[in-house]
Amino acid sequence: MTEDQIEQNALELLASLGWQVLHGSDILTTSDQQGERRPVDAVIDQRLKNALKRINLDLNESALDEAYKKVLRSNEPDLLHDNRQFHNLLVNGIDIENRQGDEIRTQKARLFDFDNPVNNELVAVNQYTIMQDEYHRRPDIILLVNGMPLGVIELKDPTDEDATIKSAFNQLQTYKAEVPNLFRFNELLIISDGLDAEVGTISSNFERFTPWKTVDGEKEHSGEPMLEILLKGMCQPDRFLDIIRSYIVFERDEEKHTYIKKLAAYHQYWAVNKALDSTLNSIQPESDHRIGVVWHTQGSGKSLSMVFYSGKLVIDQQMQNPTIIVITDRNDLDDQLFGTFGNCNDLLRQIPLQADSRNNLQELLNQREAGGIIFTTNAKFFPEEGDDYPE
Repeated sequence: MTEDQIEQNALELLASLGWQVLHGSDILTTSDQQGERRPVDAVIDQRLKNALKRINLDLNESALDEAYKKVLRSNEPDLLHDNRQFHNLLVNGIDIENRQGDEIRTQKARLFDFDNPVNNELVAVNQYTIMQDEYHRRPDIILLVNGMPLGVIELKDPTDEDATIKSAFNQLQTYKAEVPNLFRFNELLIISDGLDAEVGTISSNFERFTPWKTVDGEKEHSGEPMLEILLKGMCQPDRFLDIIRSYIVFERDEEKHTYIKKLAAYHQYWAVNKALDSTLNSIQPESDHRIGVVWHTQGSGKSLSMVFYSGKLVIDQQMQNPTIIVITDRNDLDDQLFGTFGNCNDLLRQIPLQADSRNNLQELLNQREAGGIIFTTNAKFFPEEGDDYPE
């Protein structure tokens, strides 16, 4: 199977999942044709503008235009920091200030419709020409949502001994260096040689790229091309949006004064979603109010699983802004988890708190009717005789 055949198979699979498939040359503006985009544009402008208008029916033209400009505006010289800024706009929306009489009112412009996934436009484009300075590059497949290039798929020919999955990774590093404007908007990087396939982020080294081994979370698939499993497992439209919204975190690296962009592994994604379903079932009146247990092996990322789970609880409307208490049995583990959560506060949308005593824990709980993430050891959580915790 050639690289072109792999590309066509991938596009056909994406089409079967609900993506509109286009060829890059058909939408490109050249001297001979008027297309949807110029080679220097990473975003398909009109599709983004149409999506903003379709999703934000309460915003006037001035607000929509301001939102559009903020999507394209880069305020950070460093690519990773620039990407983090865009990611926050993508998942949390854009604050737009409108003057109404003597008052300034802040409205939220949304880039995704998370409540109604079919209201978003998902397009897969092959051979997406992108130009920046003297560089002219053409990634194999670009995944666009509402006109924004959120995914890049780079493929290599499995019959070429020199064209390995590692060479696909190296090709993406070249793209990042030469056409960084494309990667301001990137959420997922996918590499494949037609047999193996792995996914990572713009800050992932090759070792951090991982396979996605299951389509439905029930069993690992074998005997099928891993690219097919990955696309079916990650690129169903509602799942693609869910992964971007709740399973990507920018973890602060205090020593290097930067961030590491991390994507949940497939087992973390499925474990957290099942845990959330169990949690929502447990709060129903007829439930026995038991949620269950998630087992992790050592080194499988339990700390980040807890972060992803907490992040989903925070935004779930049925939970109504819950207070989350993380209880450990050792001070060093309490400090470790508190540090992980604190380094991931973008996803949590708040800064976690750590109780330093029994009295402090009660103060932290009494200060709030709802909301907050509080860390404590079980020794601090256990009340002294005659001293009950608030319900």
